[in-house]
Amino acid sequence: MGQDNHNGDTPRERDQSSGPGDGAPPPGQPWGQPVPPPGQAQPWGQPVPPPGQAQPWGQPVPPPNPWERQDQQWGAPGFPQQGQQQWGPPGFPQQNGWTPPPKPGVIPLRPLGLGELLDGAFQACRRNAAATFGSALLIQAVISVLTLIFARSVFTPELLGSEEFEMADQAVGPALTSASLLTVVSVVGVLLLQGVLVVPVARSILNLKTGFGQTWKLSRSRLLPLAGLGVALTVILIIGLFAFAFFLVVIVEALGALGIPVVIFGVLALIAVTVWLAVKLALAPAALVFEPAGIFASLRRSWQLTRRNFWRSFGILALTALLVTIVSSVISTPVILILSFVGALGSGGEPGPAATMTLVALNLAITAFFSAIGYAFQAAVTSLLYVDLRIRREGFDITLMKEQELAVADGADLVPGRNRSPSL
Repeated sequence: MGQDNHNGDTPRERDQSSGPGDGAPPPGQPWGQPVPPPGQAQPWGQPVPPPGQAQPWGQPVPPPNPWERQDQQWGAPGFPQQGQQQWGPPGFPQQNGWTPPPKPGVIPLRPLGLGELLDGAFQACRRNAAATFGSALLIQAVISVLTLIFARSVFTPELLGSEEFEMADQAVGPALTSASLLTVVSVVGVLLLQGVLVVPVARSILNLKTGFGQTWKLSRSRLLPLAGLGVALTVILIIGLFAFAFFLVVIVEALGALGIPVVIFGVLALIAVTVWLAVKLALAPAALVFEPAGIFASLRRSWQLTRRNFWRSFGILALTALLVTIVSSVISTPVILILSFVGALGSGGEPGPAATMTLVALNLAITAFFSAIGYAFQAAVTSLLYVDLRIRREGFDITLMKEQELAVADGADLVPGRNRSPSL
């Protein structure tokens, strides 16, 4: 007991017989005898060759493991510089085994955070100012002109200067009709803007600049479907409001005063359902232009992309809308108040019909200008949110990396990801 099969020596005796720098003996050499360093004669008279050459007993010493941390030739090609260390085989410089994703344009090609979405949208608008802000100003100018025409047709000088209620009653019908048409035009205009701005934002992901004319050229085939999408959503909204109003009237007539809590609860539920549907369908214009898809296919596509990602999408869209509203109000409200004050002073405190229409036109112009800037930024954020959700669900970043090679070769009219079927 206490002995092993190596010539009767115990482990303690073998440890004591070896020097501090001795290695393991070669096969056939007894334990207890130190192995001389390379180049010196062994007990049988043969020197120990360096690593990598054949040993006298025919077994080569294996080369060092390239994946182990070793001293490299500092400054040689493929090796780290002085003061740095490399993990992995020579010729493959890494940063602690991790390589950041590429960022050819305004965003890195990976899932995005809130700050990256907002910053990417701002950079996309800034780099393509004519395409983004110019398109937004054009659409808002059309809406403002139609609004002014509506105001002139309803609030005529005779009506503004009259105190009779009969004339006001006669203007209710035309006012409702004009307001309904103006609502349809506004919704269609906003959806057109969201769809058109997908093109410059998507191209800016691959660092491709887009001009005003090029934006409308690349999206002209989708303008009619975008208008159809706006009309369809407006019709659905109007039908829903009329159905809800009819339901409330029936409840109030049936319950009387007891129906007031039901009405309040119904209004709150209507607001919640409207917000929920607005978030679920917010990506439909981007899908309609970017993929491209049909009207109802784009609605289904938006519904699928926001599945299991509703609250994050809601937070991003709500925060963007809040920021745009605050900034626009802070800048535009003082300007409108100053213009109204100056107009009142110029007319002696009682502006006539002509002065009133002039003030209305100025207010509309100022509101349209700041609204256009806000809508352009919101449309850019929505477009990047669409790209982010496709990256998270479908690995769309791989497609964008492949498109980057095409963009370097010929990116004149390239729209990244268009005409590629999504892999759901």
